Amino acid sequence: MSARVFEEVRVRLSSAQLFQQIASPRPPSGSRVLMRRAVVLGGSIAGLMAARVLSDHADEVLVVERDVSDVDDGPRAGVPQGSQVHALLPAGAVQLERWFPGFAEEAIAGGAVVPPKDGSRDGFYLNGQPRLAPPVAQDWPVLITTRPYLEAKVRHRTLAVDNVRLVAGRADGLVFDGARVAGVRYVPEGGTEAVTATADFVVDAMGRSSRMSDWLESAGWPRPPMRRMPIKLNYATAMFAYDEAISDQWSVIAQVSPDDGRPARIGGVLRVEGDRWIMLIAGYGDDRPGRDAADYVARCRDDFPAVFGDIAERGRMLGDVVTYHQADSRRRDFHELDRLPAGLAVAGDAIASFNPVYGQGMTSAALHASCLSTYLRSDPRLDEPARAYFDRVAVVVDAAWQVSTFADLELPHVDGPYPRGYRLIRWFSGQVFKASMTDAVTNDRLARITTMLAHPQQLARPSTILRAVRVNLLPATTRR
Repeated sequence: MSARVFEEVRVRLSSAQLFQQIASPRPPSGSRVLMRRAVVLGGSIAGLMAARVLSDHADEVLVVERDVSDVDDGPRAGVPQGSQVHALLPAGAVQLERWFPGFAEEAIAGGAVVPPKDGSRDGFYLNGQPRLAPPVAQDWPVLITTRPYLEAKVRHRTLAVDNVRLVAGRADGLVFDGARVAGVRYVPEGGTEAVTATADFVVDAMGRSSRMSDWLESAGWPRPPMRRMPIKLNYATAMFAYDEAISDQWSVIAQVSPDDGRPARIGGVLRVEGDRWIMLIAGYGDDRPGRDAADYVARCRDDFPAVFGDIAERGRMLGDVVTYHQADSRRRDFHELDRLPAGLAVAGDAIASFNPVYGQGMTSAALHASCLSTYLRSDPRLDEPARAYFDRVAVVVDAAWQVSTFADLELPHVDGPYPRGYRLIRWFSGQVFKASMTDAVTNDRLARITTMLAHPQQLARPSTILRAVRVNLLPATTRR
């Protein structure tokens, strides 16, 4: 049994190789105009990245977004989690630099924080104890910002492209011409009647609440299968003025695993633009931090490492405590459909939305844009379904889904669904995680997976598993 599963994992390393191609840092080349107009539904990170890719292949790119207000100073109404802690993983930083050369330099000039590469301002705690967390080796800076700041930068760069145009409106449906999508309907801001915009290609980037499945079904197309994993995640976040007299740490992650009766919790502190800290505390199920400032401070002091309590008690809170709840992780498996209309792609949370504590959302959206670029540069027939795109996106979704859901299956209130080979994968991933706490090589390999620089199947390599097992067999004093 175990030999068969390991063989399957090794065979599927082709997915890991494909993932490396998708995550390439190389600037795209060989663009060719394939269509007159492309329409993107949704102007968040996923939609903006898709629009940038489409701008190389369309005479005109139209982005339909309900909220076209400037987002520099705060989260948009259409992004309810925008005020919470967000992380742009290293793989996401690679893709932003790939599509917007000089992006990191511009973001830093505007105030984005770049932590020292030696990790001297970082902290990582597991069950209250510091653990090994070396920086991931890379040639580009890790950007620490709020979600509104980063999205504003992406938005400005995308709309600076000559053939990209943003219109204010609410997406209302698709227009079909036989077996292909031929346009969209949307209600302009301030209007009551829908108007039609013709399109040769449409990208759904409408987020978790996308109605694309309903629109397809009403037009006689099958709904994509949806997988859900209930997580019942509860966030509470507050902003504080940065004060080095309180703490000189710029990035702190604290995780409490649900062992020995402990409730699962996670917290994070990031120094962000504007000389501020943004600090998050989170629980699951009935462990629900609220908006009361006194309760927030007490939780920071009692449930997390000392730096959380120090900032909460001694720091100057800027604004109110803001909460967010996410009931589940979900994915829509368009690649499994037997019938798909031509001229349609889906990206970002509209195709997969994960437990946000792992920071995969914005980075996944950027990688989806890379998938779209590869598809459009393959000289596709636009009168046929974009299956090559959906197949590539499935590789990215599988990678993020495996990391987040395997961790979530450890939560006592989560009872599946369990993937095939779960027990074996849990065993060897547990060995790798345990070894990563003391072994720098194993930790670096694991970090490349959790930062989406590599596919999780890389951890199934015999050399990684054997190294982890050897490390774990050493006496505790030797490991330390």
